[in-house]
Amino acid sequence: MAATKVLVVDDSLTMRALISGALERIPNVEVVGLADGAAEAREMVAQLRPDVMTLDVEMPGMSGIEYLAEIMATKPMPVIMFSTRTTDGAAESIEALRLGAIDCFPKPRVAAPAELNAIIAKLGKRLKAAKTAALRAASAAPPVPVAMGPIEWNGRVLVVGGDASTTAALFEIFGAFPANCPPTLVVQHLGPGLVETMVAQLGEKVAPRVVVATDGMPVEQGTIYFAPAGDHHMVVDSWPAGKLRLLPRDPVGGERPSISLLFAAAAKAAGAAAVGVLLLDGSEDGGGGLKALLGAGSYVFSPAPETGGYTLARNMVTQPTARDALPASILKMCAK
Repeated sequence: MAATKVLVVDDSLTMRALISGALERIPNVEVVGLADGAAEAREMVAQLRPDVMTLDVEMPGMSGIEYLAEIMATKPMPVIMFSTRTTDGAAESIEALRLGAIDCFPKPRVAAPAELNAIIAKLGKRLKAAKTAALRAASAAPPVPVAMGPIEWNGRVLVVGGDASTTAALFEIFGAFPANCPPTLVVQHLGPGLVETMVAQLGEKVAPRVVVATDGMPVEQGTIYFAPAGDHHMVVDSWPAGKLRLLPRDPVGGERPSISLLFAAAAKAAGAAAVGVLLLDGSEDGGGGLKALLGAGSYVFSPAPETGGYTLARNMVTQPTARDALPASILKMCAK
């Protein structure tokens, strides 16, 4: 298999060296170029044709966010963002993900390059997935869809699984939801400190209420609940009139919170009154939960590969659905 070719873009010579050094330790990855900004990166993209770009969020002149918007609007390619900021940069990281970046990683401190070791395994997986990611052109500021009209809810609970790369899809789906949407439980794998910012930014742009889940919180219509990052899994304990529970258990499939555990809990509690949406390929987290949902008679959606979605194993979804049709299809299953 041909190596994944990566272009590293960062205005700091030291950071370019640290990031490229880490990348070269990942099997089957080749760093084909180092650029100090957007202008040099444009030339290298044309000459070297990299499979993936790593891009600094904060750069002088054209920022990484501005350059990412240009890339996604003209000739989309998989981009992984690096940021030195934490709290201040969380909003920029979510904006980068909304624009179409595959993921956002924290940079190591110059004095402690060993910090990068902690993300090398995840970075390797991201690069492998990014090389084959289905991308589509987007405007520099992807519009949030206009919310659909109110629904007459049929009592079904919606469970959704995704990761950083599915941020844009979540804005699209939830942006089309009416204020009285079905109760929606979400596990999204995001980097440290990003769940709260995702919830805050999404809540400003969509009609339903969006919150970070807490233990014992009642599951109600008109609210989208995001599992908090950290040491707990999120499940629903019963249905109808269920409550959220945060469980301090070991990771499942390497993830905590786990999409599969949320899906399995919804299957047990609600059975055919649950609707699942998986925005990943299910190879590491989510696949087991899909099987539990289907076994309980639940309806399961996933965007079709030809529309920027995922290739899932046979019988893992009820029906592949075009990404643009997902909001209407989900609401139809949750309405009388």
